[in-house]
Formats: sequence, C-alpha cells, structure tokens
Amino acid sequence: MQLPIKRTLEKLPGGLMIVPLALGCLITNVAPGAPKFFGSFTGALFTGALPLLAVFYVCIGATLSLDATPYLLKKGGTLFAIKVGCGVLAGVVLGRVLGEQPVTAGFFAGLSTLAVVAAINDTNGGLYLALMGQYGKPRDAGAYSVMSLESGPFLTMVTLGVAGLSAFPWPTLVGAILPLAVGMLLGNLDRELREFLGRAVPVLIPFFAFALGAGIDLGSVWRSGLLGVLLGLGVVVVSGVLLWCGDRLTGGNGTAGLAAASTAGNAAAVPALVAAANPAYAPAAQHATVLVSASVVVTAIVVPFVTAWWAARMARRSG
Repeated sequence: MQLPIKRTLEKLPGGLMIVPLALGCLITNVAPGAPKFFGSFTGALFTGALPLLAVFYVCIGATLSLDATPYLLKKGGTLFAIKVGCGVLAGVVLGRVLGEQPVTAGFFAGLSTLAVVAAINDTNGGLYLALMGQYGKPRDAGAYSVMSLESGPFLTMVTLGVAGLSAFPWPTLVGAILPLAVGMLLGNLDRELREFLGRAVPVLIPFFAFALGAGIDLGSVWRSGLLGVLLGLGVVVVSGVLLWCGDRLTGGNGTAGLAAASTAGNAAAVPALVAAANPAYAPAAQHATVLVSASVVVTAIVVPFVTAWWAARMARRSG
C-alpha cells in the first residue's frame, strides 16, 4: 500500500519545510535524550543543521544563472532590495536605541536589534515557491533565484555593520557567502552540474528543517509569548506592505510580494552564527533565536492565508 506522503506535504504551503521542522521540534521536546541515546547517524540528523545548510547553499547557488532574464533580475532584485532595505532600516533605528544588547526588563525583554534584523532579512524560500506554484506565475517563482542571495548570516552581518553596530572580520563575512558563491561558479561553468546540484535543493529542505526544529525549545517559544507573535506579525505587515508595492511597480499584482513577507526557517540559526562570529552579540543570541523561531512559525501560518486571500481577490477582479 502506498501513502501519498509527499503529495500531502506539497499541498500544504511550505509543507516540506514546516512539517519536518515541527516534527524535529516535537521529538526533542518530548524526548530530549533521544539524539544522544541513538547517537551515530541518527543523532547527527538532530544536530547537523549547519553542515546541511552549507551543502544547501552550494546547491542553491548552482541554480543562480548569470544570464537570468531581465524580468527575473527586475522582479527578484526589487523584492530582494526591499527585504534587505527593511532589515537595514530596522537595524539603523533599533541600533541607535538598543545597540548590540537585548532589552533586559519589561514586556519587550529579550527583544534585540539582532532578532528583528534576522527575522526580516531572510525570506522563507520554500513557502514562497509553494505559494507561487499555487497562486503565481512560473516567472515569479523564478525570481527567487535572485532573492535566495538573502540566505545565510552574511546579509545580517552586513546589515548590522551598516547600522553602525559591531562589525565582523572579513574572513567571517567571506566564509558566510563562500558556499553560495562556489555553487554559483560551478553552476555557471557547467550546465549539467547546475541541474545535478539544483535537484538536491528540495531534497535537503526537509532534512535541515528537521535539524533546525530539533534545536527549538518549545518552552522558550511559549515563553516568548505575545512578543514573538508580534515580531512575526510585524514582519508580515511592515515588509508585506513594501514588498506588495514593489511587486506592483514591477508589473505584478502584489501576490508575489505578499508571498515573500515571511521569515525563513534557517533564519533561526542566524543569531547563533552571528554570536559565534562576534561575541558582542552573545547576550542577545539566545533570546533572538527564540523570537526568530516564533516569527518563522507565525509568518508560516499568516503569509499563506494573506497570499491566498489576495490572489482570490485578484482572480475575481480579472474574472
């Protein structure tokens, strides 16, 4: 008997990422000793998010063609610039108020510039592609080939530096983007290699999502409470409005912009990576991981509904 597991996951917006992430989170919170108990390869599935993400960035880099069509560059470049611009703006404003440290007391305790920038900077690619496949056009889905440059801690580090906060040594910045750059080089030198590595992108998503989920403490997410929910809603509202405008200005109907107003699952790993590169962010990293994780969940729930509502409205207008 065959079960339509993959087909069912694909029917859920971003299901190939959200469901494994939730599964990893559930297992480690219900049975926290399971990874250590099984050890070996099984344990590595719970703790290997960073190596998997490194491979993911090489493979997704290989899909970035230097001879992309003008439309992809225009659409993807506009959405990319707006998303990063939102992060820079948040970094500059909050950086002047908070610096590198988190809020220590009150309702906003744990909130930091790092948390907000990490939540805004990186779009949930799996969710975007799933929504574009259902409600958008193939060329709008292709725009993610440019937007995928958001992936990883590189832009967050650059954004924090632009905001006038603690800078990062150049080897760290180069190392953050090197896997993506290597993938781009390989994919553009050999078309067959691009296809070969590109096929691994959707395969890797559930594996690193599972590992990232295994690192999320549900108790911490629960403790983030309303603040984590508000951060996620803030990402959808603030970046969503600007991305919607950018999509309309580049010939779209706004659907692609709304579909990009999310926080990527791998963004939850960014605060720890940033803190590892610069200890000045260590006090903020733990709380930031929790808040960004909450933003991942909130945006993964809200963005599909908002996108579906707007797409249905556009369909009624055109019909």
